[in-house]
Amino acid sequence: MQLQSKRWMLYLLPAQITAQGLSTVIPLYVLFLGGGIGEVAIVSALQNGAIAIGSLVWGKIIDRFHSKKLILVLSFFVVLICSLGMYFTSSVYILYGLVTILGFFMVARSPVTQLLVMESVQKNLWSWLFARTSIIGSLGMLTAMIIGTIGSFYFDLRPYFLICGVSSGIAMILSTTVKGDVIHIERSSIAHSLHGLRYSISNHHFVFPRIPEAYDFRHILMLFKGRVSNEIGIFYMASFFFYFGSNIYFTAWTPFLKSLKFSNSDVFLNYTIQTITMLLVFFIAPKIISIFGEERSTVLAHIPRILGVIIPGLAALFMIESLGFPITMTSACLMVIAFSIFSTSSSVIFFKSIPQGFEGKYLGVNSAVTGIGVFVGSLVTGELTKFSGYATMFFFSSAMLVVSLILYQAYFRYRLSHKIV
Repeated sequence: MQLQSKRWMLYLLPAQITAQGLSTVIPLYVLFLGGGIGEVAIVSALQNGAIAIGSLVWGKIIDRFHSKKLILVLSFFVVLICSLGMYFTSSVYILYGLVTILGFFMVARSPVTQLLVMESVQKNLWSWLFARTSIIGSLGMLTAMIIGTIGSFYFDLRPYFLICGVSSGIAMILSTTVKGDVIHIERSSIAHSLHGLRYSISNHHFVFPRIPEAYDFRHILMLFKGRVSNEIGIFYMASFFFYFGSNIYFTAWTPFLKSLKFSNSDVFLNYTIQTITMLLVFFIAPKIISIFGEERSTVLAHIPRILGVIIPGLAALFMIESLGFPITMTSACLMVIAFSIFSTSSSVIFFKSIPQGFEGKYLGVNSAVTGIGVFVGSLVTGELTKFSGYATMFFFSSAMLVVSLILYQAYFRYRLSHKIV
C-alpha cells in the first residue's frame, strides 16, 4: 500500500469557505427573517446537536467501510443542497430542519480530513501536515469573511448562500482526487497523536473512537458524591464549563452586534478581524506555552477569555452604543487569543493524562462532555437573554468561565498533591 497523495488538500479551502460562511450568515438570516435571540439559539443548538451525533455516526461508518471519497462527495453534495434550500426559504421553521441536516452532513468531512493527514505522510511529519491543514482552513475562513464584508455592500444575505453552495460544489469536485487504494489508518490513531488531538480540539471537532458507556462517566459522577476517584473527572468538568460559558457568548454574539445597529457588513468585518487575529496568534501560541508551561498557560488563557466576555456585558449594562465597534473588536480579539492558547495547552495536558490503552475511552468522554457543554450553552443563551437581557447573559457566561478556571486550578493542585504522595 502507498501513501495518500496530498492533492486532496485542494478541497480544504473551498470547504472551509462554505463552513465558515454558513456559520456566520445563518444567524444573520434568522434575524433577517424576523427571528430573535431565541430563534438563533435554537438554530445553534440544533446544529451543534447534529454535529455531535454526526461525529459519532460518520466516525463509525469510516472505521467500517473506509469510504473516504464517497463520504466527502456525499457531505459536500448535501451541504450544496442545503445552501440552495436556505436561499429559497423564507421560513425560520424550515431553516430549523435545514441546519440540522447541514450539521449532520457537514461534520462528515472532519474525521475524513484527520485520516487523510495521517495517511499522506509518515508519522514524524503529522505535526507539519496538521499545522498546514489548520492554516489552509484559517485562510478559507478569512476568505469567507472578506467575501461577506465586501458583498454585503452590494447584495442582501440570500446570494451569500449561493456563494456557499458554489464553494461546496467546488470542494465536492476536488474531493474526487482522494485515492482509495492506499494505506488505511484506524481513526483511533488520532488519540495516540498529540498533534492530531490538538488539531481536533482547536477546530472544535468531536472525536469518538468508541461510543462512551455510562460507566465511562464514573469519574464525573463521583464528584457529585463529594469524592475524587480520578482527577480526570475534574478536568472533564472544567472543560464542560469552559465550553458551556464560551458558547453562551458565541451564540449571542451576532444578535448582540445587530442590537448595536451593526450592518451585515460590520458583522462580517468583526469576524474578519477575529480570523486575522487567530491566524497571527496561531504562530505565537506555542512560544507562549513554552515560556509559561502548559498548566500556567491554561490558567492564564482564561483571563483574556473572561475579560472578553465581561467587556460587552459592561457595554450592554451602561448602553455604550457609541463605542460599539472598538468594544466589540476588543472583545472578539481577546476571545480568539485566549482560545488559541487554551486549545494548545489543554490538549497537551489531556494527552499526557490519558493512561496507555484507554485513549479511545478518555477521548470519547471528553468529546461527549464538550458537546453537551456546547449544546446546553446554545439552549441557555436564548431563554436567559430574552428574560434578563444581554448584560446578564454576558455576566453569567463570564461566571461559568470563572468556574472553569477554578476547576482547572483544582485539577492541577490535586494532580500535584497526588504525585507528591
